[in-house]
Amino acid sequence: MQDYIIAGLVSSAIAFFVVFGLVPPLIKSLSKKNWAVKDVNRIGGAMVPRPGGPVILAGIIISEISLYFLLPQQINTRGLAALLITTSIAFVVGFIDDRRVMSGWFKPLALVGAAIPIVALGAYEPNLAFPLFGEVKIPALYLGLILFMIPITGNTINSIDVMNGIASGFMMIASFSLAIVLFILQNYTVAIMTLPIAFASLAFYRYHKFPARIFPGDSGALVLGAAYGAIAIIGRVEVIAAIALLPAIINSFLFLSSVKRIVEHRQVKGPTTHTDDHKITTTKESDAPITLVRLIVASKPLTEKQIGFTIFKLAIFSGILAIITAIISGVQIWPSS
Repeated sequence: MQDYIIAGLVSSAIAFFVVFGLVPPLIKSLSKKNWAVKDVNRIGGAMVPRPGGPVILAGIIISEISLYFLLPQQINTRGLAALLITTSIAFVVGFIDDRRVMSGWFKPLALVGAAIPIVALGAYEPNLAFPLFGEVKIPALYLGLILFMIPITGNTINSIDVMNGIASGFMMIASFSLAIVLFILQNYTVAIMTLPIAFASLAFYRYHKFPARIFPGDSGALVLGAAYGAIAIIGRVEVIAAIALLPAIINSFLFLSSVKRIVEHRQVKGPTTHTDDHKITTTKESDAPITLVRLIVASKPLTEKQIGFTIFKLAIFSGILAIITAIISGVQIWPSS
């Protein structure tokens, strides 16, 4: 256990300080290149550098690689390799979309390719574990689930990245919750592998929170979402991981059910507008998509910070539900690692 504690502390520190240290020079570099987008919710519409994906990827990659040397006997090498490759491919997909707005189908289809390394390396168990009910043996169907899950988690986090600090703050909460779940289920190795995602999100949140100094962009959001999905598959906690991600999943479902087609969110009408005192309220446009933020401000206008804290409360609630589910389920389904 001492080895796990040391590895967890070292890898978490690496993830945090790599991201925390590299964001300021990245902001300067992006600003010089004029790679910035307008913050539509801020008074005056400040231009914010984007994307922050490169430093998020760097923090996760370097810290995960460190685990290979810190836990040479315990680490799941196939799982680690699959996580690194999947996350890197997701970054490339997001970076392409950051530089050029692609069609709505581009990211979901491209992220299927990001899921292939998990299958190719055999970094999964072909049985789906349902809390309380046990395992469902669906080896052939599970392969399709893997190819389906990475696009879902990647695009789910991307779709909730609508305001300052939300994507990074939400992923920080969800990843810490998932790490606790894996510790409860005695899957210590994968739990340690989850911590770099949480601490990279925490470090990036320092610069992403309101008023944001940098945006993660599609590359940053897809890196976090794909890494989370890969961990869920490698750790055999797909269902519990989805519980921790519920607010973001609901947001994606609301968007897709109202738009009724796969479309790039930047190509549709905004679901919210601003009041005279620059609070955010729901739009009166009947064909505007329904989103989680639109539901939150349906009763009364709120500031961007208030909306963010409301989403974080929902994330904490979902994380607690996931932890409770793991406690009730016990360790009989998930063998220790």
